[in-house]
Amino acid sequence: MKGVFIILDGLGDLPHKQLRNKTPLEVAKKPNIDFFSKNGQLGYMYPIKERFVPGTNEGVISILGQDWRQYPRGWLEALGAGIELIKGDLALRANFATIDNMKERNILDRRAGRTLTIKEARNLTKAINNNVVLPCKFIFKNTLQHRGVLVLKGGFSDNISNVDPAHYLTSKLEKAKLKFSVAEDEDENSKYSANIVNNFVEQSFKILDQHPINLFRRKKGIFPANIILLRAPGTGVKKINKFKKWACTTSVPVMKGICKSLGFNLFGFEPVEFKGYDAYQNFKKNLILEIKKSIRLIKKRKKDFDYFFIYLKETDAAGHDNKPIEKKGMIELIDKRLFSFLRKLAFREKIKLVVTADHSTPCKLKSHSADPVPVLFFGGKEKDDMTFFETNARKGTLGKVYGKDLLTKLGFFK
Repeated sequence: MKGVFIILDGLGDLPHKQLRNKTPLEVAKKPNIDFFSKNGQLGYMYPIKERFVPGTNEGVISILGQDWRQYPRGWLEALGAGIELIKGDLALRANFATIDNMKERNILDRRAGRTLTIKEARNLTKAINNNVVLPCKFIFKNTLQHRGVLVLKGGFSDNISNVDPAHYLTSKLEKAKLKFSVAEDEDENSKYSANIVNNFVEQSFKILDQHPINLFRRKKGIFPANIILLRAPGTGVKKINKFKKWACTTSVPVMKGICKSLGFNLFGFEPVEFKGYDAYQNFKKNLILEIKKSIRLIKKRKKDFDYFFIYLKETDAAGHDNKPIEKKGMIELIDKRLFSFLRKLAFREKIKLVVTADHSTPCKLKSHSADPVPVLFFGGKEKDDMTFFETNARKGTLGKVYGKDLLTKLGFFK
């Protein structure tokens, strides 16, 4: 074993008034992370480039040294969900979401309030697969909470626009409305592909809006999951085998897809079966499970692999929901449960350790941003002797780095 590479989704943030104009990372009690920070180096990273707002797949792929444009999110999600794909199948990331009606098409919540249980999603998925009729074979599969994936089997084009409003709004003040997909070129296949996607979306609303599960959710005063939003179309990815000495365990479909595409040794598992409608209690349970699985993998297989990749998603959700206190709590939980183990491991093994993020998700913006992410590197000769947060990262001796260069710069690759 040579090292551990950790990505905390959406970790980067901006000062927030609820935290006395500090960031969640700055105020969090994290003695174990700060141990590595004080005995290591800090820097700041643009996952892709300045003034570019990355998504998770774009950020992670770029940080792992690959061209993110060759790894569309929809295809990665489908791979991670265990769907068999052949080149030309059109795969799209899906969200169960909430819309007022098909006439006004106002998006009330892109994630159905983050309260959709796996049991509910499974039953709604069954209704869609049993009742949607398209002129092609298709697979719709729910994955985590409100998330899912749609695959249209056959020779389709991915040169079409997104249905998900978060991926076509040009202004924060613009009202989120469902806009149907359109072809982004003059090719007849692109027009056909967009029409099939729109057909699926329209039929999904008719099936879901009055489904008993959504009638019950309305009575409970929570958002119904009455529409499927689709985005990030893809018809293939570039497969490589660069990470054959790396291992990863995760329950997140897009991360499973990335691992399968890049040649990681993947030890996937299913997430916690969410119960009830308290999203953050459910997040905590799943975060604890992800950490337990990662620790168990390192303990069992540290002699078998050079590097272990750990990806934890939950910090991103708190950023999207403008919950800085919850984000701070997640960082503290990660420090207590994961980094306390890694600190003990570092005393016994001579390892490299990197902590960073795929993108920033500032709470007050409730979205990804182009802000750089902090980087912590432990295992080199220099020591910056600073705690780990965004402002200190700007002062660190690692300086500015771009995602594509990070692993090479830190000696993970020659």
